[in-house]
Amino acid sequence: MSRAWFQQQERGSPLALRIILWVALNLGRRASRALLYPITAYFLLFAPRSRHHSRRYLRRVLGREPGLGDLARHLHCFAAVTLDRVFFLAGRDDRLDVRVHHREVFLRHVESGRGAILLGAHLGSFEALRALAVGKHDFPVRVLMYPNHNEGITRLLESLNPDVAAAVIPLGRTETLIQARECLDRGELVATLGDRVAESDKMVACRFLGDTALFPQGPLLLAAVLKVPVILCFGLYRGGNRYDIVFEPFAETIEAPRGQRDEALAQWVQRYADRLESRVREAPYNWFNFYDFWDEGARRGETDQ
Repeated sequence: MSRAWFQQQERGSPLALRIILWVALNLGRRASRALLYPITAYFLLFAPRSRHHSRRYLRRVLGREPGLGDLARHLHCFAAVTLDRVFFLAGRDDRLDVRVHHREVFLRHVESGRGAILLGAHLGSFEALRALAVGKHDFPVRVLMYPNHNEGITRLLESLNPDVAAAVIPLGRTETLIQARECLDRGELVATLGDRVAESDKMVACRFLGDTALFPQGPLLLAAVLKVPVILCFGLYRGGNRYDIVFEPFAETIEAPRGQRDEALAQWVQRYADRLESRVREAPYNWFNFYDFWDEGARRGETDQ
């Protein structure tokens, strides 16, 4: 179940996606944001699994039973962040209020020429950092991601900015680790997300929002093996046109001796889960993992409704 997100099919026809893209690029952000309401209504009515898992997550993070308004706000936030990917990638983010916090944590590594791992999550907009770093400021940032997941919308959006698309290191290939090592050796920053387990990832059971959830060991194992620092980064959507990009120092060095590697990495992954939980509680409607993250259904013998 921890890998269930990887089998999820993207929703929305290619034609619908192209219509939304055309409206965004030709009529502007205000006009395209009007589409967020029917999109939110569509997911509320016709995406029962997304609605189901949104409710379970919100119950945990809010500490109460979520109402219809909470579900709508969660889905609307997801749709808004997805729409704004268009403006970030197309270089039309001049009307977005993007505020960077603890910028010096990021710039210190850029100026030092030493490679580092930028570790984020499916929380808010990772695209804000990705587009601004690669497209606007030409910082040496490469992104580890699965390019074939949600391939339709990924290709459509990345066609807006070939430079951002070219900065991807595809996950799940034999050359992935070699490419990441080469980038880090050149002093580049390698960005990845640490809150989804996929394919052959080794899993770590962590406490997260009051229960046990599985997180991938891979990102922190990469940092330990290549002996590079880790910086946490989150692009939190605050509503309207406001984004806060937050950097946090996480680890200068991750020590994981070969004989004690799993135990050492488990402690580091739990620290990441703790920091992620703090940010999730700060911006609860920014969490975009619409699947059974805690494996509740399997434990109760339930099926998704």
